[in-house]
Amino acid sequence: MNADMLTMAGHALAMMLEPMRLLILFVGVLIGLAIGVLPGLNGIVGMALLIPFTYAMDAPSSFALLLGMAAVITSSDFITAILFGVPGHVGAAATVIDGHAMARKGEAGRAFGAGFAASLVGGLVGALVLFLSIPVLRPVLLAVGSPELLGFTIFGMSMVATLSGKAPLKGLTAAAFGTMLAMVGDKAPGGALRWTFSTEYLYEGLPLIPFTLGIFALPELAELAVKRETIARGDASDITLSSQWEGVRDVGRNWWLVVRCSLLGTGLGAIPGIGSAVIDWIAYGYAQRSEKNPETFGTGDVRGVIAPEASNNAKEGGHLVPTLAFGVPAGASMALLLGAMLIHGLTPGPEMLTKHLDVTYAIVWSLTLAHVIGAVICLLGSRWLAKVARIPPEILLPIVMCLVLVAAYQGTHDWGDLYTLVFFGVVGWIMKRLNWPRPPLVLGFVVGETFERYLFISTQLYGWQWMLRPAVIVILMGVVWALFAPMKRIVLSVVSEMRQARRQKRQITAASFFTPAVLLTIGGALFMALQWPRPAQLVPVTACILALVMCSLNFVNELFGASDRTSEQQDTMAGHMESDLMPLRQIRIRAGGFYLWIVGFIGGVAVVGFLPAMVLFVCANMTLAYGKSLRTSALSGLGVGCFCWVVFHLLLHVIWPESLLGDLFPAARAATGFI
Repeated sequence: MNADMLTMAGHALAMMLEPMRLLILFVGVLIGLAIGVLPGLNGIVGMALLIPFTYAMDAPSSFALLLGMAAVITSSDFITAILFGVPGHVGAAATVIDGHAMARKGEAGRAFGAGFAASLVGGLVGALVLFLSIPVLRPVLLAVGSPELLGFTIFGMSMVATLSGKAPLKGLTAAAFGTMLAMVGDKAPGGALRWTFSTEYLYEGLPLIPFTLGIFALPELAELAVKRETIARGDASDITLSSQWEGVRDVGRNWWLVVRCSLLGTGLGAIPGIGSAVIDWIAYGYAQRSEKNPETFGTGDVRGVIAPEASNNAKEGGHLVPTLAFGVPAGASMALLLGAMLIHGLTPGPEMLTKHLDVTYAIVWSLTLAHVIGAVICLLGSRWLAKVARIPPEILLPIVMCLVLVAAYQGTHDWGDLYTLVFFGVVGWIMKRLNWPRPPLVLGFVVGETFERYLFISTQLYGWQWMLRPAVIVILMGVVWALFAPMKRIVLSVVSEMRQARRQKRQITAASFFTPAVLLTIGGALFMALQWPRPAQLVPVTACILALVMCSLNFVNELFGASDRTSEQQDTMAGHMESDLMPLRQIRIRAGGFYLWIVGFIGGVAVVGFLPAMVLFVCANMTLAYGKSLRTSALSGLGVGCFCWVVFHLLLHVIWPESLLGDLFPAARAATGFI
């Protein structure tokens, strides 16, 4: 880096430290933190909302606002992941594994401190790499083609075998099934409709937000409804400032892990199409493979929070490399940022490294300062945020349920979003109870479309010779490395049991029927897929066959493999919690009641509108289900309604579903806008 570039970097820093730009950056950080805390909302929503406000700003101020928001969303979206087991978006899913387990042990403050500090270090490492690498990475990125991108996608999906604890076959089955779900709709090569069942809602595919919230959010809320305990146990130690600093010290003690995961996140983030849904899982799997005592991962190990959070924040710096240098956005939010650049007359490419070098370094400094400001705010506020874990479930549940349903409706603003939420909420709870890992399902769903695109392009350009490219061979060797150990353990277990002809009386449980039901579903889907045109078959049939093979092996393992109840109970990734002392019938009644309340809420939305139904739901749920006083319930309902009216109606301009009341009184609908 020559003296002119250093001079320009200093000039850009001075420009960003001007009071007005610093204030704009601070506002962007606050908006990003707020969006990150709300389940279902993400950087794409925030970027789309803020771009119109940048039209009258100069370029450095515009990027201060946009990157201030984008940089810290990954710092705050893991708050709900830790407290509720509900990731703010898919990039925080890996943090759920150990972070939520720590919260349940009364270590939410420590998890917060570790997560925020790791996010800060990761963000700074990503910004530093961006600072140093933009002039020299062009030849490297130009050499990366669709086969290499496909290889990275396969590698990310293969990590679920490592990340599924004692259930790698279930994890691989879930990942393949998630890929099948990603194929739903009309996005096939040639435009064929796949698995839509003549339902117009499915033509565009399953929307990510209600699907993810259904798999993650509702099962955790149902578990709270069943247990009726606070997130942090009653015997948990108080969350103090010292516990948060203990998490910060954990980052210091594991500094080499932080640096490695930060560099990993930055490097993968620089590759277009490798998003946070893949990066944080790769980082988590890498940490589990490379650290000592890997058996503690999944039980509340702080390293399981540090690794994904460091990589998740570092990826933002990596994402900016192809966006600025080549005009190739590394993700959807970067595509919007690219649009903002074009609006301000900036053309990505050589001009950003010469003519507009000051703007480029202003972007780097915006990213750096945003991470610092966001980490300080989070650390100072986490002491109060962690207290959410002690709110009684009768108050917390109806409020969070309302927020989840509102966020789910933002999928496509269709009634189908709410039906999707409930359906996958039930599926997610069954998976949780039967020890099936849920994150691989979401991972397969998120990367499925990318996998199909790269596979189609690779086979069209190179045939099946794409697998012989040197970089692809190295990546596929990594896939074999990721799959070998867990698959070897399963095979040896089954062979050993069958050789000994050990006959154990297996208790007939719900799990005994679930796996065959999954097999029948996959078989039916495969039969349908074989009827489609050949270009539309490639990935769906591949995913179906993989899911069928893995699920069949899992069924054999369940029949003949050694039972390991202790291991299953420790498999936090699958959401399987410690043994319940209450009768199974009572568990089912309470969980069924929880989902019936949600169905009733949706019915209320259809009759009186979303916001009025929300007020009535909170009031009725707290009064009838938990025995709270009518005054407390009414005040809580009105408070939630007012909050959602301000945030979603006035600020975010959410389009609400039309109700029967609005049809009967059109004037009231026109006056309010939400019935």
